[in-house]
Amino acid sequence: MTTTVHTDYRVVDPATGETVQEYPQATNEQIAGALRQTHEAFEAWRRTPATERAAVLTRVAELYEQRRDELAAVITQEMGKPIAQAAAEIGIVVSIYRFYADKGPSFLVDEELDVASGGRAVVRKEPVGTLLGIMPWNYPHYQAARFAAPNLMLGNTMLLKHAPQCPRSALAMERILADAGLPDGAYVNIFASNEQVAELIADPRLQGVSLTGSERAGAAVAEVAGRNLKKVVLELGGSDPFLVLGTNDLERAVRQAFVGRMGNAGQACNAAKRIIVLDEHYEPFLEGFAAATREVRPGDPASADTFMGPLSSENAVRMLAEQVDDAVGKGATVLAGGRRMDRPGAWYEPTLLTGIRPGMRAYTEELFGPVAMVYQVGSEEEAVELANTTPYGLGACVFSDDEQQARRVADRLDAGMVFVNAFVGSAAELPFGGVKRSGFGRELGRHGMEEFVNHKLIHFSG
Repeated sequence: MTTTVHTDYRVVDPATGETVQEYPQATNEQIAGALRQTHEAFEAWRRTPATERAAVLTRVAELYEQRRDELAAVITQEMGKPIAQAAAEIGIVVSIYRFYADKGPSFLVDEELDVASGGRAVVRKEPVGTLLGIMPWNYPHYQAARFAAPNLMLGNTMLLKHAPQCPRSALAMERILADAGLPDGAYVNIFASNEQVAELIADPRLQGVSLTGSERAGAAVAEVAGRNLKKVVLELGGSDPFLVLGTNDLERAVRQAFVGRMGNAGQACNAAKRIIVLDEHYEPFLEGFAAATREVRPGDPASADTFMGPLSSENAVRMLAEQVDDAVGKGATVLAGGRRMDRPGAWYEPTLLTGIRPGMRAYTEELFGPVAMVYQVGSEEEAVELANTTPYGLGACVFSDDEQQARRVADRLDAGMVFVNAFVGSAAELPFGGVKRSGFGRELGRHGMEEFVNHKLIHFSG
């Protein structure tokens, strides 16, 4: 039976609201063929020497570098990211593929064990098979690279289901991997529906799933994976705190908090969403942050001078507006912005809120857009308590000139990542992931090759 062809995969320019191009959803037969391809390609790819797999990843990095401008332009049209930030995203992708090409072979060297009972033993890191990656729209190439690079280096094969609004980016990265010399079937893009994804996860040929996305999507995927005894890695939402506890450079603290919140129009899981400031710094910090917020003029994302463009979609604007309106209706104060912009497309004003309290949606929900919330606290203890009052636990920032204080507070924060005196960022060598409802598992760094791997023990007696 053939699946009805839908066109949920489409490019809608968020700057104008116009539909640019539509792509048909895959049929059931196409999905089955893609899984068969990746399953059949696995045996040859896993047996390919690590140095040869690394050479393919090096070529991937080179092609990303060569195609940076065209890839960035596609990102800008698909989800509204300003062109300079889109180009920077491609730069991070290049660094990820180069990192695993350079370090991957050494990560795969057998680990010798001390065997008290006699004999010799090693732990060998082996791939597990075909994996499914489910990727979001906010960093369409970076998020996919975090999943693809370490697992291709390891010898796994993969299916990639991208966000429906990023089909051109999805096809572009599949093309790059093929042009770099990756064998047919080692990486296959699929324009799949949620129902088809559930069927894929249940198939015994699929060995694991990595999802970056919403809490709701993560829970749905984890439920299906759990029923079918499949491992999952989940990188979900965040409501990261940015604690300003003590600094002689308040201007830098303001700048770091502002860029950490408003970059990519605030559409980042690890953005500085809740800014928590001690009494002694609160008034000057708030004044500086409000001034920076009011100075931003969202504009054409295709212009190299634009810092903030539109949000990714009409749905994103509607949800954000509902959360802000709920907070204001319950007593929050708007110091800048607070409204959608009166123009075609998915535009929302950069916004600063204070007076956020329990009972408001913004107190517990993730705000995925250019809305900062600033809280005033009277002590380090109160700052830590407020920082941990969230169902999420992705990243956190501690701003303090006192290293002992920074270490002390970092130890008490419920987060997968803590950055000191800088907003929570990302680099190829640093493990990325969270705790609580921000998910589980790690990507990037050495840890990124430790998730979908068989740590095979080989013991030699005598």
